[in-house]
Amino acid sequence: MDTECYPISTLPGMTALFRGFMEMSPSLDPANLRRWYPADPHSMQWASSSPVLRDEQRIRLAEALAAQAHGFAAGPAALANIESLRQGAAAVVTGQQVALFGGPLMTLLKAATAIRKAQDATQASGRKHVPIFWMASEDHDLAEADQATFLTGTRERARVETLRLELQPGRPVPVGALHVEGGGASGLKRLESVLDRACELLGWAPLCDQLRLCYAPGATMASAFGRLLSQIFAAQGLVVMDASSRSFHAMGGSVLRAALERADELWEALLNRSQELQAAGYHAQVLVTADHSLLFLLDPETGARLPLRRSAKGEWRAGSRSYTTAELLEVLFTEPERLSPNALLRPVFQDAILPTAAYVGGPAEVAYFAQSEVLYRNILRRVTPVLPRMMATLVEPAMAKTLAAHELTLPQVLAAKTATELAQRLGARAMPIEGKRRVAAAGNSLETELRALTSYMASLSADLGRAADVSASKMLYQMNRLRRMIANFEVQKQSSLSKHALALMLNLYPEGHLQERLIAGVWFLARYGEDLPALLIRHAAGERAGHQVVYL
Repeated sequence: MDTECYPISTLPGMTALFRGFMEMSPSLDPANLRRWYPADPHSMQWASSSPVLRDEQRIRLAEALAAQAHGFAAGPAALANIESLRQGAAAVVTGQQVALFGGPLMTLLKAATAIRKAQDATQASGRKHVPIFWMASEDHDLAEADQATFLTGTRERARVETLRLELQPGRPVPVGALHVEGGGASGLKRLESVLDRACELLGWAPLCDQLRLCYAPGATMASAFGRLLSQIFAAQGLVVMDASSRSFHAMGGSVLRAALERADELWEALLNRSQELQAAGYHAQVLVTADHSLLFLLDPETGARLPLRRSAKGEWRAGSRSYTTAELLEVLFTEPERLSPNALLRPVFQDAILPTAAYVGGPAEVAYFAQSEVLYRNILRRVTPVLPRMMATLVEPAMAKTLAAHELTLPQVLAAKTATELAQRLGARAMPIEGKRRVAAAGNSLETELRALTSYMASLSADLGRAADVSASKMLYQMNRLRRMIANFEVQKQSSLSKHALALMLNLYPEGHLQERLIAGVWFLARYGEDLPALLIRHAAGERAGHQVVYL
């Protein structure tokens, strides 16, 4: 067996909305989530109903993508896919904020899912579908983007190490436009130091040469990210797209215009949707307030990306400056790249530009779509289907052996939460059979007798019953303490248990995070080479709607 699959409900931190989405089916939808997600995420029906762009926009789109592809040193397969878009192909789109060295593993999982879904849609519909990766280069969350985390050290002294370029623009600017070397000689020195350390942690694998080419002085965070991702998935023709340019913003201008001219109407629709979600027992991913805006504006002097907020008087404010709607419409006409959408409007903006058949998103993005759906209906008059990306934990051979030796599953590792707690559980398992029997017998007997005693005392007096419950709880706590003491004794007696627990937590649940959300994708690429992308694509087929454990 090279994979296992577990329900999303076994993962920590999953929202009720995403869990419900993953469990949707045509025959079973108790929460009636189809009000917000019209398309079935587990079928291929979406492949036959993708939009078709006008001839003029197809040509403009293909030309802009081809120019970027050459800048990313994309291969012939990507250029062929761009030509297919020119000829009328549909798109399966995914995206992610640009991040140092490609970001965490989930970036690769998103791209792999989009590629696989495009392949499957082409086969199912007979119409060519092209995978596109939309780089969210206009986001300004630098703290999230300027980091790459690797595993390092020996099994006995393993740890995670996070590298940063320490870019400091001093204001909230689009991350994609920042140069990787920052400013001055100190920035160049820092870039070289980070590259050297990354290559050391990656074992000087051939991938290191790619990193140095992509993250050379003069490259921006967006150009480096785009070039790296284009090369990783060159064989599959992944089209990487940076939509921050004037040409792409002009193509999506109708959506930005609607956000300006119909601000009150759209705000009311979003507010109603938020209330609808909350009434159904869910939560709104994005808080919609009285001054909520769907747009950001680049300051013409500082380049800062500022939220554009609507005032009660119908004016707009970005930073310390006020604008009328007419003034912003003029900006949209002359400098459309200065206006950019927020998280809820971004997919609508994207699908005004691309012939999107489906969007591949993670848990947070899927939750966004429950709110974005009203914007789709009000602006585009159609709703793009959203599909879940592949969610996975990659298990290396050494970790697979350790799991097997202790008869552990991934959910059991995640449930332990810390290496200490996991070691205690391993110690309890390692206890001799006679010891397990004695502990179990004592615990079961204590629980049975206490249950009978507290019930009897409660029948005599309510106050006496409450006091009995408190005392019984203390006794049961002490019984559990005895269990932990015995388990800790086994852990101390068998030092390998602590080492195994630490290694498992570090590799599979590092620092309390799902592996896919923390460990850099290039860490796995360096260890498993160019075969890894194809492996991920194969497992991204989608037959299993859950979290996959892929044994490498």
